[in-house]
Amino acid sequence: MTAELAWIVAAGLGMSLLALTGAVTLALPPASFDAVVMPLVSLAAGSLVGGALFHLLPGGITELGNGLTAYVWLAGGLFSFFLLEQYLHWHHCHRSVCAHRPLGVLVLLADGVHNFVGGLAVGSAFVVDLRLGAMAWLAAAAHEIPQELGDFGILVHSGWSRRSALAYNTLSALTFLLGGLLAYAAAATIDVAVLLPFAAGNFIYIALADLVPELTTAPAPHEKAVHTAGFAAGLLLLLALAHLT
Repeated sequence: MTAELAWIVAAGLGMSLLALTGAVTLALPPASFDAVVMPLVSLAAGSLVGGALFHLLPGGITELGNGLTAYVWLAGGLFSFFLLEQYLHWHHCHRSVCAHRPLGVLVLLADGVHNFVGGLAVGSAFVVDLRLGAMAWLAAAAHEIPQELGDFGILVHSGWSRRSALAYNTLSALTFLLGGLLAYAAAATIDVAVLLPFAAGNFIYIALADLVPELTTAPAPHEKAVHTAGFAAGLLLLLALAHLT
């Protein structure tokens, strides 16, 4: 097994294990759930944007050159997740109580597709450079924790048993590993570097279309301050990592 494949497998299994964090929602009342999760959402949003702008996009430009190709794939990454939101009603509520909860099966379907595309992109980053792959995985994982907390809460509140919610949520996360393995297999025949700006587009769309709208509706000034600090911390963390690698 090559180092790249080993890292892709480890990253995929690690992402699946993060699905188990949803069990935390069982021990938290709604107010405490929001107090914990929403700051994580703001950190995840900043991390996704930072991962896109400071790691994936520069990595793609390094491999592809600073021409139109990299930015076309960036736009493709944005558009692909726009399509997910349009036709799979892709939107995760990260709060314990949501005004409009999608059906559990729809949540799992959208999550499976999302994880597959994410695995494809992160797997490609590992193929290009192990450090780049690690940074991409960290940014994706930062989003995955609050997402899985929200998904688990939606499934349980929609009538799923806790055991079933955990099991199916974990299974849907395994598509991340499938995407990573496909990226590794395709590396011999296609230039997987094009998926670096594609992943950057994915990350930017998730952060700005899915996460930021939830953060900007916080009514209390102290909540706004916490969300702003979390977003800035995510950006600065990924910027610092870019300087260290």
